[in-house]
Formats: sequence, structure tokens, C-alpha cells
Amino acid sequence: MNLIIDQGNSFAKIAVFDNDCLISIIQAEELQESLLETLLHQYSIKRGILSSVKDIDERLVEYLHSKISDFSVLSHETSLPFEIAYKTPATLGRDRIAAIAGAFSIHPNRNCLVIDAGTAVTYDFINDKGVYVGGNIAPGIDLRFRSLHQFTGKLPLVSGEGDVPFLGYDTQTAIRSGIIRGLTYEIEGYISEIQDSYPDLLIFLTGGSGKYFEDRLKYPIFADNNIVLKGLNSIIEYNAKL
Repeated sequence: MNLIIDQGNSFAKIAVFDNDCLISIIQAEELQESLLETLLHQYSIKRGILSSVKDIDERLVEYLHSKISDFSVLSHETSLPFEIAYKTPATLGRDRIAAIAGAFSIHPNRNCLVIDAGTAVTYDFINDKGVYVGGNIAPGIDLRFRSLHQFTGKLPLVSGEGDVPFLGYDTQTAIRSGIIRGLTYEIEGYISEIQDSYPDLLIFLTGGSGKYFEDRLKYPIFADNNIVLKGLNSIIEYNAKL
């Protein structure tokens, strides 16, 4: 079995896969040795991988190396089943690599756009030749809400939950609609422009804020909150066969 650890900006996801089958998933605010120890006792883990967008806790990595015979930390030097054409691969977010790997594992040799709506919103494109071309990064929905509140004198901090009319009828709905509808139009703009060149484009939507856009986008999408975990597992499986 494979232990998959995805450390994001806001929380960590820890999953166990049996080959390609996801059998357990836990979300935690922090990666703790006690939690990992419980999983290692519960499952017969043979391989593991850690992907982190934060500074890595070397003590935790040493612990995992001591417990899992085939354990690795995802980096730009990790062997991947696709090519990266990004000019600075060392700076490419590990979560972005994993998300692309997830899309590629589900639909190899297809033109795919992966939209990850988390703390940041990332747009990443891999073509049907198996080449990751590149992508963009924008502020996520919570960052936009907090920025309006923090950098203005009177605007309140608004939640994404609630009515989202086309035109706001008070300050709360004006902010909520402006951000959610504005980000929806942004996402659709990326999809439309890429589809002009790649009409057969497949679109994947993931991330904690993806729920705000699933039913708003006018394009067919694959909504998959576990695509990063699936991508990390596919990277483990690929390297096991090398």
C-alpha cells in the first residue's frame, strides 16, 4: 500500500492507496507524527511520498524514511510520466505538479486544464503530447475576501456562503457576488481562450473553493477534490516500475 501526504497552504491531506484504489483519507490542520504512526500501524505501507508547498519538517521526513522502505519527497528532480516545459521547474509548486499528474493518470495524452481553487487559484495545462506547457497563479477566493476587508476602510469581511445575485442588493452581496462571479468569469475566460486552440480540452476542477464554481461554470468539467492525491499516487506507481 502507498501512503500519500499532501501538505497544502491551509491543511494537510493524508491518504492510503492500494494500487490505484483510494481506501482512506484524512484531513488535518497539521502533520503530526502520532497521526502518521497510527496509519502506519493500521496499514501495511510499502511506499510513500510527501508533497509540500511549505517548508518541510526534516525531522518528520527522517521519521517517514525510517518507517517506509521506499519513501520520497516530491521535487523537480522526481521522475514523472510526462515532460515539464516550465523554464524554472525548481520553482514549480509541488501541488501543481501533482495535480497535473492526476489529470494525466486519468486521461493520458489528452489536452487537459487543471484548475485548483484553493488559497491560490492555479491554472495548469498539459497537452496531448504529454508536455506540461505551463500555467498561471491568481489569488484565491478567501484571499480576495480578506484583501477587500484589510485594505479598505469600511468594507466588512464577508463569507462565501450566502446569496450571490447578479447585482448585489447590499454591501455583503455586492462583495460576495463581485468576488465569486468575478472569479467565475476569470475561470471561464481561461477555459474559452485555451479551447480556441484545443477544442477537445478536458477541464478538471479541484480545491477547497471549487464548490463555489462547480454549478456556475458554463463548461463541462470533472470535479475531483482528490486529484492531487491521485497524482501523487500515480507518481509513486510510475517510479516503482522504473
